[in-house]
Amino acid sequence: MEGHDEQTHYVKRVLLPSGKTIEVVYFRENGPIEQAPEGPPADPPRITEDPPAEPHQDLHVCMECSTELVYPVQWEESGTENWSVLLHCPNCDVYREGIFTQDTVELFDEELDRGADALARDYKRLMRANMAEEIERFAGALSTGAIVPEDF
Repeated sequence: MEGHDEQTHYVKRVLLPSGKTIEVVYFRENGPIEQAPEGPPADPPRITEDPPAEPHQDLHVCMECSTELVYPVQWEESGTENWSVLLHCPNCDVYREGIFTQDTVELFDEELDRGADALARDYKRLMRANMAEEIERFAGALSTGAIVPEDF
């Protein structure tokens, strides 16, 4: 009869900067480490401490030029509670990477959502203004006879 190593696991729910939530399952094996048929036994998994996070800061604000246009280029989990985030400022083209707490990253995500909402509002307002101008020109062309059925 084969012996089965008992595995314990825990699930951590993680909120990504994009707003999506994922569940990460961590496994920890209990019991003896079996030796592979050839070669030495594998190294047991090492438990490392979480790297320290930087103090809370507004991640959307550039540390070089103070513009509020900084956005994330890349992010990944760093330990059990922190995030490693690569940030870019399009104003002065500075990149920086840091480790930040979940709370700091969540506030950054909320600021990014506010920025995306503002862009969407401006885009819709610009579309309406452009469409109103086109309608006005079309109506003017119709009234002056500049558009005839042969144009279609």
